Amino acid sequence: MQQTADVAVLGAGMVGVSAALHLQARGRDVALVDRHGAAGLETSFGNAGLIERASIFPYLFPRDPRDLLYYALNLSPQAHYHLSALPGVASWLLRYFRESGPERAKSHALAALPLVERCLEEHDALIEVAGAGELVRRIGWIKLYRSESRLAKGLADAERLREFKLRIEVLDADALAALEPDLARVAGAVHFLDTCSVADPSAVAQSYAALFQQRGGRFLAGDVRGLQQTRDGRWSVPTHDGQVIARDLVVALGPWSDQIFRPLGYDLPFAVKRGYHMHYAVAEGAKLSHPVLDADNGYVLAPMTRGVRLTTGAEFARRDAKPTPVQIDWDEKLARTLFPIRERLDPKPWMGCRPCFPDMLPVIGKAPRHQGLWFDFGHQHHGFTLGPVSGRLLAEMMTGAEPFTDPAPYAVDRFR
Repeated sequence: MQQTADVAVLGAGMVGVSAALHLQARGRDVALVDRHGAAGLETSFGNAGLIERASIFPYLFPRDPRDLLYYALNLSPQAHYHLSALPGVASWLLRYFRESGPERAKSHALAALPLVERCLEEHDALIEVAGAGELVRRIGWIKLYRSESRLAKGLADAERLREFKLRIEVLDADALAALEPDLARVAGAVHFLDTCSVADPSAVAQSYAALFQQRGGRFLAGDVRGLQQTRDGRWSVPTHDGQVIARDLVVALGPWSDQIFRPLGYDLPFAVKRGYHMHYAVAEGAKLSHPVLDADNGYVLAPMTRGVRLTTGAEFARRDAKPTPVQIDWDEKLARTLFPIRERLDPKPWMGCRPCFPDMLPVIGKAPRHQGLWFDFGHQHHGFTLGPVSGRLLAEMMTGAEPFTDPAPYAVDRFR
């Protein structure tokens, strides 16, 4: 059976669902298509659950020689790589290193600022109408430091953020113990108060998708790699319920977006960072109230509906290579010295991918060489955070409204 729509949105992670909702709110008839036929089951499923209002500066390529040596020898829990992946990702890593230089990094941070500043208010608008408020905790998150040297650097980084009018509280060992008494004593911490966290990221994405359907949106399952552009310029998207013919097409497939843009002739500097998570039970009587980043080692412990979730740092590997969750094993040993986690609650570690460009900015906007083709992907570690605000910007551009910010920093052709 053939269906028609104004817009077909490919991908039902937080980014795709949010784009579908914003387009729908502006009067577009939208079909949301995902291979699972359900929302939030891939990248939006496995994250620390942060709506990261304080994430002004992107994750940068390290420059400390000692850190680089540990990374090169695969001895750091913060990053792991497959030797077989290096030929394919080497040029991207070199560009990532260059874009992480101080001046370029500051420029990229300022470019991302309009999105980051509005991320929470755009989520709030959806959380309220989607009935997801019970999943949200407005208590911020904690970045702790085990050593005095790391703490000094962390405090300097926090000072750089104060100009952006963020609420930041510095915690000494006693103040941290008062806030989280079951954590081991460390040198100190920084508490970012503007950030929200959620108890189940996938459930939030699913509540947004349910809102989209309640408002009349169609949510279809299908392998979209077989899409075609028709002679009249529209897009034919295969689904299990037949073809969807749409005037406009939004690619919001996260780490799988290259399966669409590369066959269409777009050569973008796109790569993925893989990551893992595991849920744990906790010792009787123990409690973790805030998401906590062990900044010395690069993992997060976050209280979730299922238990305490441990999320790892980055792994550089081919997207579809066999999982190698060595970072889970490393981080688990470290986490047990910080907080009394007990047995694993998942049968195996979850693995997901983060879609990244070397400047750590997403692509949001019109593809230059195809009628009705729009991109909304590459949000690196912050797709869950930036999905709703990116969806608003994209919808404004697609419907001819005045964009709330200049979309030029996110343009597809910035990589020429």
